Amino acid sequence: MPPPDREPGLDTLLDLHGQTLFVDEAGHWVRFVVLRTEVTPERPHGLSYSLTLHAPDGTPLVGYDNAHPVRERRGPGRRTREESDHRHRLGNIRRYDYADAATLLDDFWSEVDAVLKDRASIS
Repeated sequence: MPPPDREPGLDTLLDLHGQTLFVDEAGHWVRFVVLRTEVTPERPHGLSYSLTLHAPDGTPLVGYDNAHPVRERRGPGRRTREESDHRHRLGNIRRYDYADAATLLDDFWSEVDAVLKDRASIS
């Protein structure tokens, strides 16, 4: 049993680091990059992570990460925020409120399932 101060799912998330998994017969795949870091204002949970779903040709479809700054708007008046947790889906970027590792994994897999279902219905 993990210590009481250990967040749910953290060991599972850390164990996925470096893994690439094929998720369907069409060839979609997911990649996990998860590293412990210093606790900072940008990474208050002490993790640097990137969880991504890719089309068979490698095009990114879904991503949950905190690996780069996020632009708030497009165009000449755009502003760049500091690095923070966010999610990508088909080119759109939205802030993501990180709760814990288990919730991150659940949210990521739910998004993967939704995108794969949408793509299957289009084919």
